[in-house]
Amino acid sequence: MSRGGYELLGGGPAPLQPLEWKFSQVFGERNSREEVQEVDIISAIGFDKTGDHLATGDRGGRVVLFERTDKKDYDGRRRDLERMDCSNSRHPEFRYKTEFQSHEPEFDYLKSLEIEEKINKIRWCQTANSALFLLSTNDKTIKFWKVNEKKVKKVCDMNMDCSKAMENGTVECSSISTGSKLCIANGRCINKPFKYSCTDFSFLPGGNLSLHLPVVTSDETSLVARCRRIYAHAHDYHINSISNNSDGETFISADDLRINLWNLEICNQSFNIVDVKPTNMEDLTEVITSAEFHPSHCNMLAYSSSRGSIRLIDLRQSALCDTHNKLFEEKEVPGSRSFFTEIIASISDIKFAKGGRYILSRDYMTLKLWDINMDSGPVVTFQVHEYLRPKLCDLYDNDSIFDKFECCLSGDGLRVATGSYSNLFRVFGCSEGSTEATTLEATRNPMKRQVQTPSRPLRSLGTLPRFVRRGAEKSGVDTNGSAFDFTTKLLHLAWHPSENSLACAASNSLYMFYA
Repeated sequence: MSRGGYELLGGGPAPLQPLEWKFSQVFGERNSREEVQEVDIISAIGFDKTGDHLATGDRGGRVVLFERTDKKDYDGRRRDLERMDCSNSRHPEFRYKTEFQSHEPEFDYLKSLEIEEKINKIRWCQTANSALFLLSTNDKTIKFWKVNEKKVKKVCDMNMDCSKAMENGTVECSSISTGSKLCIANGRCINKPFKYSCTDFSFLPGGNLSLHLPVVTSDETSLVARCRRIYAHAHDYHINSISNNSDGETFISADDLRINLWNLEICNQSFNIVDVKPTNMEDLTEVITSAEFHPSHCNMLAYSSSRGSIRLIDLRQSALCDTHNKLFEEKEVPGSRSFFTEIIASISDIKFAKGGRYILSRDYMTLKLWDINMDSGPVVTFQVHEYLRPKLCDLYDNDSIFDKFECCLSGDGLRVATGSYSNLFRVFGCSEGSTEATTLEATRNPMKRQVQTPSRPLRSLGTLPRFVRRGAEKSGVDTNGSAFDFTTKLLHLAWHPSENSLACAASNSLYMFYA
């Protein structure tokens, strides 16, 4: 698709073929009879920069780490296949690595406020000396974690052979009590603070005492997670975003009204760089919903708002970025405004593409791709679940309309993905002329809900198919006749940074797919 003579994402003469997604593995899956505990529901997910590690956070404040297991084997096969000049579709495999309790429930006595332990966001930091570093946050407190291997030291047998010691001669000392002196053959006496066994001392043929020490070995290793720093007491409202800077030294944290800049080495001081709080709170018209640093320019970041706008700011302009460099928002169509317009326009997540030129945003109904060099409107709009538009009243009544869906881009920037209800997720193609729009369900058989439908043109309400109403408040059918459920939702997902591999969080289960 092109807009204003601009060719989207370097498209070629022939669009890419839709990917064929396959199930890879699942962690934490439970059968239908098992009840899912609230604390086990996954609330955050993210790959590290290499894609060799994956982290999830849950509502119980725990962080679980997974590591890639097929990496080494694949690297060897890839070199062989490259020499043979043939392609390879690998099957990525992960395994459970470790877990730790990141946050605990707290109570703010000054504000009489309970602070949940739920993990809102996880962000990986740069690795060093084989140690893994990551940031995790709940509503109020950010923690910096280091996970590395520690050798487990074991005390083995004494460095002596009892039979040989008896041959050399030993002194019977079982009757010697605490504080007594032990006299040995050469006339020397040794203060003995406590009882020794008969093999404590032995003599070499020359009559000299040989010293026997316990042997310490460290063959086994275990993973240890340590909280290096705690960044607290800097936000009056709930933290919705954290993002690492490309300089490897700083990161930002954002709540509803402010964005703070931190240094990883300093936990008792932060700098407020964005403040949208009005003098009179009655004049408040929008709040910050998400914020992210540019992937390569350490001075640039973007943040979204509840009114559907994205602001790009430059930290070099001023210490407090009250003004923005660019504003990205879609103009409202005259006569289309309704009670739900502002609610569904609120952006729940933004992500920079790998190169930093594009920003992907997710509001309640759509995905939008923005070019930072074009502020006239989105380059393209993807409709995620347009069939829900006639049920906005029901969605508002059961609060589903306030669900915050995340979004992600592939490493090559040619595809985007986001979640929906009934544990569905959608993958769209971004290359020139692509009509890829695949719907899959987070299950062991993802192909059974796959539907290929062109979804680029925006449709008016008059052209929408008639929706079949069922009366049930939290269920219904989509335009394909498939049942959907508002209680099962896929809010969190992440795309591998260099491969076509997706990690999706459906309730307490982590599903892995590849193409």
